[in-house]
Amino acid sequence: MRAVLTDIEGTTTAIAFVHQVLFPFAAEALEGFLAARGADADVAPILADVAAAAPGVPVLDTLRGWMATDAKVTPLKALQGLMWRQGYADGQLRGHLWPDVAAALQGWAAGGLRLAVYSSGSEEAQRLLFGHSEAGDLTSLFSGFFDTRMGAKREAASYTRVAAALALPAADILFLSDIAEELDAARDAGLATCQLVRAQDGTQPSGRHAEALDFKAVTRLFALPQPA
Repeated sequence: MRAVLTDIEGTTTAIAFVHQVLFPFAAEALEGFLAARGADADVAPILADVAAAAPGVPVLDTLRGWMATDAKVTPLKALQGLMWRQGYADGQLRGHLWPDVAAALQGWAAGGLRLAVYSSGSEEAQRLLFGHSEAGDLTSLFSGFFDTRMGAKREAASYTRVAAALALPAADILFLSDIAEELDAARDAGLATCQLVRAQDGTQPSGRHAEALDFKAVTRLFALPQPA
């Protein structure tokens, strides 16, 4: 392996953090955020994309509907990222990582592996979580952050694009996720795969991929560099 590509929710981070902390924070902040910053240069284009996606429907209603179903749509994820930025900046939010994650990432990077993230959350949200994590700022460990602009996570072509962006052969990249269908797509694109089966998140093993209970197990299973 020359690189590790990791999912976030259910892989580095508890599903509960995303669904019980991040999502409710954005939902509560939404109306006030739009009222205060809807005309800002970084917000107005996102709202235009929302309006284009559902013509004739009030933007707020479209966003509420997407939030209710956790729709994997780029405008929503981008907007959530901007709201979370403020929450991290003023200390209301800190990015959750499972205890095994930071040391493993640091060991892999120190051992010469390139690290990258591919998540349905926006690139902004990814950088915020790792930049304001409980283990400190880890963003310098990563070579890339990829979101739904690469395509859907259950489509093989998305992983081909990520490999191209990293300028690496697909076979040299290990993809970590808790979702079997994402791993299926990555494998179809030629990546090595491993399913994180964290008991705390209730993940069920698929039997279709290598399996690890945590990042320490990933290190052993794929003979990756050990933490110092």
